[in-house]
Formats: sequence, C-alpha cells, structure tokens
Amino acid sequence: MDREKSVDESWKESATQEKERLEHIARGGGADKTSVQENPQAPAQSPAGSRQPSQPQDVPGHTREEPSGAYEVDFVNYISSLAYQAMVFLGEIPNPVTNTSEKNPEQAKFVIETLILLQEKTKGNLTRNESDVLNTAAYELQMKFVEVSEKAATL
Repeated sequence: MDREKSVDESWKESATQEKERLEHIARGGGADKTSVQENPQAPAQSPAGSRQPSQPQDVPGHTREEPSGAYEVDFVNYISSLAYQAMVFLGEIPNPVTNTSEKNPEQAKFVIETLILLQEKTKGNLTRNESDVLNTAAYELQMKFVEVSEKAATL
C-alpha cells in the first residue's frame, strides 16, 4: 500500500515572506506593502510566531487593538454564553435580535440539559473556577426553569 505523499510546501515561502515583513516592521520600517500584496492570504503572526487575526495594513484611521478579554474563547465564557441563551429562552432576558421577551421552554430545557451533560463529562477535568461557574449556572437555571414552568402552569 505505497502511496505517494503530496506535500504542499508553498507555506514555507509564505512563512519566510511574513517573517521578513515582520522583521522589517520591527526595525522601524513600517508595513511592507509588497509582502502583503504578494500573499494576501497569509495569516498575520507576531514576531514570536503565534498566530493572530489578520488585520488591514496601512488603512487610514485604523488602529490595531488587542482583543478584549470578553471575546476570549475559554470554558467560562462558553458556559456564560449557554447560560445567557437559556435566560433568553426562559423569557428572563429580551432576545438581543428582536429586543422582545420570548419564551421557548423546550429550547431552554435543551440548553440546561447541555450544561448538565457538560457537568458529567468534565467532572475532574476543570479548574475550581470553571467547575464553580458550571455548577452554579446549571443549578440556577434549573431553579429558574422550575419557577417559569410553575408560573405557566397556573395561567
């Protein structure tokens, strides 16, 4: 079962061009427009080699900003986003798109069950903070779901 290996080595040239461009910028030479134009698809990299989102170069009025911690992808932010969705589905928070309170108990139940599943599957693999956030979110949302369900049943 000998198969020929096909290796795309164009990334080496792109990496070399990007490295040269960054070195030029680091020496105070400003953005090198030719390397950006030669390979507009090449990802921007910091001098240490870590990938960062590509941003426009030499655009008037454009300033390069570090990403806010609010947009950082991590477990706590993921749990927070799920909890936010559940609160929207429970009608406790207005839908950010329509700016109206909408109830979808089935979808709320699905999100809460997803949090409970995450509790089970990540047991022993989370930091104390992550575990606390997950456990609190699941518990509070379960209690809120019961409260909302009881109110709906009495109507």
